[in-house]
Amino acid sequence: MSTLKESFTSKLGTDARQDGNQYPASVTVFHVPRERFIEAARAMKTSDARLVAEWATDETLFGRGFDILACFAKGPEYLIVKTEAPVEDPAFPTLTKKFVAAYRFERQIRSLMGVIPAGHPDPRHWIKHEDWPEDAWPLRKSFDPSKPIPRVNGEYNFIKAEGEGVYEIPVGPVHAGIIEPGHFRFQAVGEDILNLEEKLGYVHKGIEKRFEALSWTEGVKLSGRVSGDTTVAHALAYCRAIEAMTGCNPPDRALWLRALMLERERIANHLGDIGAICNDAAFAFLLYQLSRLREVILRTNDRLFGHRFMMDRVIPGGVANDITPDGVKEILSELDSLSGEFERLIVIYDENPSLEDRVRDTGILTPGDAKELGVVGFVARASSQSLDCRILSPFPPYDRIIPRMAVLQTGDVHARAWVRIEEVRESIRIIREMLNTLPEGKISVRFDPPPADRAGFAVVEGWRGEIVYWVQSGPRGEINRCMVRDPSSVNWLAVEQAIHGNIVPDFPLCNKSFNQSYSGHDL
Repeated sequence: MSTLKESFTSKLGTDARQDGNQYPASVTVFHVPRERFIEAARAMKTSDARLVAEWATDETLFGRGFDILACFAKGPEYLIVKTEAPVEDPAFPTLTKKFVAAYRFERQIRSLMGVIPAGHPDPRHWIKHEDWPEDAWPLRKSFDPSKPIPRVNGEYNFIKAEGEGVYEIPVGPVHAGIIEPGHFRFQAVGEDILNLEEKLGYVHKGIEKRFEALSWTEGVKLSGRVSGDTTVAHALAYCRAIEAMTGCNPPDRALWLRALMLERERIANHLGDIGAICNDAAFAFLLYQLSRLREVILRTNDRLFGHRFMMDRVIPGGVANDITPDGVKEILSELDSLSGEFERLIVIYDENPSLEDRVRDTGILTPGDAKELGVVGFVARASSQSLDCRILSPFPPYDRIIPRMAVLQTGDVHARAWVRIEEVRESIRIIREMLNTLPEGKISVRFDPPPADRAGFAVVEGWRGEIVYWVQSGPRGEINRCMVRDPSSVNWLAVEQAIHGNIVPDFPLCNKSFNQSYSGHDL
């Protein structure tokens, strides 16, 4: 079977020029002329690749214009296609006709960088709200984030549905709880949902712009705050990207401890989600019991790592905290207790007919739609997509302690819950094996900033799915661009599709079964 690289070069020929400033070397970057950008995407579509991310960079500090980059993947292989647009003509051909995921990526590029996806079917801004001036492009180097943005009168035009008995239901952006804001606009007939449109961006906070004002070591703290429930995975992805740029190799013990924290983060969030799904089906008992187990995990984190969510524990070059032999024994003992209680609760989940009636055949994301949308994580695995970075793109210790992937076919609420259940079980097994093979030695090494005009790339399987970081150093060795792609950036699209054919009261249950991050999406 030919690789993406072989397919790409055979299609583009001499117009494909390889970039030598991208690290690690396993991730290939090709420059192509702007007029062949769509042809490059066509070659990737023909090769059955998925669009991982699409973003733009302002290269004016280097004396260049704008770069537009699209990352594709198939199995373990990642390939980045780059094209250039001059300052006087900041535009590029849209990829939306080939990849659905480009739909919002490109709207965001237009909103925040002011680079136009020519031929895009939807000119509305994404992330940037309608009361911002049209020429306010926060990710351009000319934009001064210290100055307030003048407010203008604007209106977001939602998609309309017409017909006898059709009415609209606005939900949000402020919700009846402590969750973050997001607006959902339904069109329905009776209780049957015809269409759902999301409007996000209410917690846009300029994270990608903020990276540019930070040092490389300060950047890891910001990455850990992209989405607070995924602090370990985001910090790890950032660190692995900048470590690839510099050739920094953390000690084995640090690698094992990073993975230990990553799996504990996965367990805690899955426990909370399984309980919350049950609660939205009016079965509060499991919410209370699984929340109690989650709290046990978090309190142990606090005792052993100094923070309930292990924030700021992953650092460039390693980790900030070691674990003692007594700490190892405490975690192993905790897992024994957790496993027994968890299994008893899952029997209750599995044998409750009223719960089964609510979660099965509800909120179905078909395997075909899942593939076309490019979803990742447990959303993908519940809809027949075998995607897990720990297996496809392993780093130590996952190259030795290999997770078993849970893949289901039905794509409904139950499947998304059951994948989480299987992953809790598997994370318990993985942690036991990690602790039994934990290497001795140092927990960090010195990290030196990268040289100028170099890029680093990394993927990490967070508890929601694949997290992607692409980091570029500027002409003085500073952070020129940090692109963050949380799993929610692609998975939010799937919520709109999975709700078709359901009734309005089932939306909270469907939405909770996805449980995507507003903060990680809005950046």
